[in-house]
Amino acid sequence: MAILVTRPQPDNARTIAALRAQGHVALAAPMLRFEKVLFSLDTDADIGAVIVTSANALRGLADQPAANRLFRLPVFAVGDRTAQAAQDTGFRDVISAGGDANDLRALLAARAQSVKPLLYLAGADLSRDLAAELGARGFEVVTHTTYRMAPVTDLPDDVAGAFAAGQIDAVLHYSRRSARAFFKATGLGGVEISALAIPHLCLSAQVAQIAHDAGATKVMAAAEPNEDALFATLTRAIPPNAR
Repeated sequence: MAILVTRPQPDNARTIAALRAQGHVALAAPMLRFEKVLFSLDTDADIGAVIVTSANALRGLADQPAANRLFRLPVFAVGDRTAQAAQDTGFRDVISAGGDANDLRALLAARAQSVKPLLYLAGADLSRDLAAELGARGFEVVTHTTYRMAPVTDLPDDVAGAFAAGQIDAVLHYSRRSARAFFKATGLGGVEISALAIPHLCLSAQVAQIAHDAGATKVMAAAEPNEDALFATLTRAIPPNAR
């Protein structure tokens, strides 16, 4: 019996490894696919600093024509993992908010009031409008899209086979978009009935709502929107002695 992880790569691989370290059998079905979006930066654009809230935005920046110009600027990152990704990409002056978008907004308010404009490197689909939030606080923010996450329409063959054989114990969902893509793919793959009958463990109540709307009958949301809390939810749903 296995736990199915639906988040995109490379995060999926890290989650799979963590689950296996805890003694679970884990399968991967990334339901969103990373796609780089090309962008250009005006030669006369006066950018004071860069904002990033996702390591994927930095993946999208790789090999972009404007990248070397941006590397000379300070970058404000939402958390330590994103900050490390910024350093790995080529930024030298990296400041981490060490938390979430609220922490990043507070950091910018404290340290970047005189830095204008800010360049926000973002994905095509945003869960919140950070640029507007900062704009309401007096910041000038220019947003550039460097990537999109495209829905995957088919389940991997091994995952479809595991559903058909009743070999999946639970599914982990990390976002509304990936959950929506998953349930659509189970319908297209003819395994919807099997998929809806097992526990669906979700990063937040908002993600859980997608599972409820799809018809899943065993849906649990993590107490906090982080992976440790999601793993704790998994332990409650499937205790170690039940494996």
